[in-house]
Amino acid sequence: MKKETLEKRTKIANDIMYYIYTHIDTNIDIEELSIDLNVSKFHMHRIFKEIFGRNIYESIKSIRLQKASNLLLTNKYSTISNIVNSCGYSSQSSFIKIFKERFGMSPKEWKNGGYKDYSNSIINTSRFAMQSKANFNNIIPTIVKMASIESYYIRNQGYNRNIEATWQKLQTWVLTNNITSYKRAALFHDNPTITPLSDCQYIACIIVDDDENVQSDRLPKFKIAEGVYAKFDLKGKSEDLLPFIQWVYHEWLPQSEYETTTKPSYAIYDKLDFSDGHNEFEFSFYVSINF
Repeated sequence: MKKETLEKRTKIANDIMYYIYTHIDTNIDIEELSIDLNVSKFHMHRIFKEIFGRNIYESIKSIRLQKASNLLLTNKYSTISNIVNSCGYSSQSSFIKIFKERFGMSPKEWKNGGYKDYSNSIINTSRFAMQSKANFNNIIPTIVKMASIESYYIRNQGYNRNIEATWQKLQTWVLTNNITSYKRAALFHDNPTITPLSDCQYIACIIVDDDENVQSDRLPKFKIAEGVYAKFDLKGKSEDLLPFIQWVYHEWLPQSEYETTTKPSYAIYDKLDFSDGHNEFEFSFYVSINF
């Protein structure tokens, strides 16, 4: 396959995935999406499955379930019905059936603490996370209003060691384009502590301070959503990241009186170092909240 053709197909697949995540609270109309992307439905389905290994409808079903399972554990003031509606389900009874098939318990059982064992079983699959000795209880976030942020990105399928190679590609792109003023960011479409790590969508981003002179057909762009966020500042090592996210969603949020939304969390890095074997980072982690 020619390089130009592969890049075009990858962009179409990424645009479809981005649309799904940003419209998960609606009745996603595939016909309308194909018109927006100027691609036939047949071609759209074929490209998506070729890039992501599953069809569009399977992805919508999985993403709705991931978003709902996260809101159930963080949003203690929302009813199951509220959460079902905010994740685009048309029927609460069908949601309950699908949820039980996926998690082996009812949404009510999950909301009342059943998620803890499920989450720990995912953390236990990461030998790096199991090495963490960090304690986050003294971290106090600030509440900030963030404007939307435009970024260039590479989507990494799975929360795994491939992320390092993805960041190397982005660094190569930065150097090739002589970009000197930029920030690195990561978008977490899924909560990786309740979503199997191989299913997570991790988006590595470059935020260019002045991109007027950037000529890039290789990397697509998208906007990180504006909104009100809780901002956590953290220094640590790679093994601390999953335990930290688990603490934010499973301890801080339920105790905070805030609720989260279907907007993805994201991190903006001051330091992201894979080069010396220590895998250290410094970042600000942003979680969408409302009150």
